[in-house]
Amino acid sequence: MADQDIKTVGELVDKMARAPRSPLREAVVDAMTTNETLWFRDIHPFRILEERLLPELAENRSMSQVKLWSAACSTGQEPYSISMVFDEFKRKKLGTRLSLGVTATDISPSVLATAKKAEYEMLAIGRGLSKERMNKYFTKTPNGSWKVKTEIARCVEFRSLNLLDSFALLGKFDLIFCRNVLIYFSPESKKDILSRMHSALKPGGYLILGASESLSGLPDKYEMVHCRPGIIYRAK
Repeated sequence: MADQDIKTVGELVDKMARAPRSPLREAVVDAMTTNETLWFRDIHPFRILEERLLPELAENRSMSQVKLWSAACSTGQEPYSISMVFDEFKRKKLGTRLSLGVTATDISPSVLATAKKAEYEMLAIGRGLSKERMNKYFTKTPNGSWKVKTEIARCVEFRSLNLLDSFALLGKFDLIFCRNVLIYFSPESKKDILSRMHSALKPGGYLILGASESLSGLPDKYEMVHCRPGIIYRAK
């Protein structure tokens, strides 16, 4: 408000309403959203992906590509971590013909710009990424930052999306990672988002939530799957 010389919250809301796609709205979204992230955050989902979900999907001979949605992807660490896990799986599972397609979405224009660039300073690289993976999947740039290698980045497509909006244009997914974002929504909005995510999952597809999040009130749509450690949800 100070930057725009706006005196009241009401005036700010009115200006955004008159120009819903303006730089002002983008600035407000960036100011309000939490973009905390790191590589391989809460490691269990990535272990479940490599040790349980990918082997299960690879057994389906009719499947050629794993379709995965990384919702609220922030600056890209989650979808790129997923792409690295998939690469490691394929190297171990020689002969698998599966490819990976990740749709990564976020509401914040600035974090999506960083994610698409796929280039990170050493401080960001050091948060959760092993030295082995850093050397294997990144290239050091002349300015001292680290860029995700093409074979990892090309599996990921970034798109702008508000989770309160329709998911219809995203398509259908085998897996959805929606972690550490639903805690910011009201119970009613959370239930609505999870119901619509069920519609975005293929039958038998899996939803992976954050370590501190749980799914309740939708027993007709999901069944809990214990992975020890970790819990995921299968779409009915």
